[in-house]
Amino acid sequence: MSSKGKRWSLRGLFQRRPETREVAAAQVTDKYSEYPSDGLTPVRLAEIFKEADAGDVLRQAELFEEMEEKDPHLFSQLQTRKNAVTGLDYEIIPFDSDDPRDKEIAEFVEAQLGGIEGFEDIMLDLLDAIGKGFAVSEIMWSYDEGHVVVGDIRSRHQKRFFWDSVDDSFKVRTQEAPEGIELPKNKFIVHKYKARSGHPSRAGVLRVVAWMYLFKNYTLKDWVAFCEVFGMPLRLGKYQPGASEDDKRALMQALVAIGADAAGIFPDGTAIEFVNTEKTSSTDLYERLARYCDEQVSKAILGQTLTSDSGGGSYAQSKTHNDVRHDLTVADCKAIAATLRRDLIRPLVLYNFGEDKRIPYLRFDAEESEDLTQTATVIGTLIREAGLKVPTSYIYKKFSIPKPEGDEEVATPPGQTAQGAGFGPFSFKAQPGEPIALKAGDGAGHGTQERVDRLAAAATRKSAGAFKKAFGPVLKKIENAESLEELRDMMEDEKAVAELFGEMDVSEVEELLQKVMLYANLEGRAAEDGRH
Repeated sequence: MSSKGKRWSLRGLFQRRPETREVAAAQVTDKYSEYPSDGLTPVRLAEIFKEADAGDVLRQAELFEEMEEKDPHLFSQLQTRKNAVTGLDYEIIPFDSDDPRDKEIAEFVEAQLGGIEGFEDIMLDLLDAIGKGFAVSEIMWSYDEGHVVVGDIRSRHQKRFFWDSVDDSFKVRTQEAPEGIELPKNKFIVHKYKARSGHPSRAGVLRVVAWMYLFKNYTLKDWVAFCEVFGMPLRLGKYQPGASEDDKRALMQALVAIGADAAGIFPDGTAIEFVNTEKTSSTDLYERLARYCDEQVSKAILGQTLTSDSGGGSYAQSKTHNDVRHDLTVADCKAIAATLRRDLIRPLVLYNFGEDKRIPYLRFDAEESEDLTQTATVIGTLIREAGLKVPTSYIYKKFSIPKPEGDEEVATPPGQTAQGAGFGPFSFKAQPGEPIALKAGDGAGHGTQERVDRLAAAATRKSAGAFKKAFGPVLKKIENAESLEELRDMMEDEKAVAELFGEMDVSEVEELLQKVMLYANLEGRAAEDGRH
């Protein structure tokens, strides 16, 4: 950092000093729980929610933790939503990209966040707010070469926090103050998730799915009991009217042994029968109810079911459902970025630069993957045909290509110099009325293979948009088809194929072929006549 930056840092330290001691140190009792899900009933669940509404979220936090541990489907859905954020790249954007000071602040913040070990795990802890309504992590401030830096960020269990029943202030229970204290300023990262409007203690997704979790548990319990009774045939033992007590006990032991070992012995004169029961309809009922509960959980957490459950649906439906899930990912990214900017980046800038207004932004790369070939074609068309001025910085960023530095060697198309190459497939100096540039920079002769290859390459680049337009109706039919069988039947219908062919616009393809044939003819004539 420059001497100017250090001067800001010292001024910031003079104005503000961070709290370096550990306020809410983890306690041994944090790992223990009252296990409120044991013997959970609708009455007990309602009581737990009423306690949380009053501000005491201890039992609710413990219940939510157990729900994630005991329900594999619920766990997988929450992990899917969290990992959708933690798996993304992020960047620090200056408050004003043209201001040198803002750039220096952004570079300092980026270096600090990059130096935090396990930053993805820290974000995963904060994203626990999606299910539980809120998540809190404590910042361990320290000093390094005159700067205030982040030494560590430690997650704190939700059951340590509560809302005061008098003034609704947010407090934390500590070892020194078990009655609770208000959170010191610039010491904690408090991420809150608003699944719906209302108090944060009621805003978590798990609050919504808790009832489905309860009903599913009842269903699974009854299903297991059903399997124990009807999963194996009933073993019925018969003894003679004059059998002794010893003979009866021996027969009972034989029946039990048959159930466990599929073998047994019993006295002569007794008989054992196996009675089979058929209860397939009841089995389906349990499975349908359990699956219904899982589907409601998926809707609450991911907003849809087709990307999480093995349900049927068309390609268009699946794409729509995936778009819904992407909307949730974007919302989660914006929410956690705002939290980190407020509770982590702002105090970091304040302590080191004395600045609490011009705070850098944290932005996640939440854009969906796209067809880069199609993107390149669109950008090239906008530049050549519409004359749109596209900054090269945008193109470098769009295609994740590092910008050349100094005299670094750059790749250019064969036979072209760096000055006349433009950017990749885009020609920034195309002449009006010259849709296909054949002029070479090295003076290659007419009719040579190199000239032919250039003509073919130029035609290929030009044909991308034309073929896409021509096959647009075909792609639309494919997207709307419910199954491959439906698409096959349609393609075997001569009348439907004829109508589809009539909808295809091949005028641009025909025009391109005519131009290519003309240029090829001229190339051949020029080579034959010896003109250059």
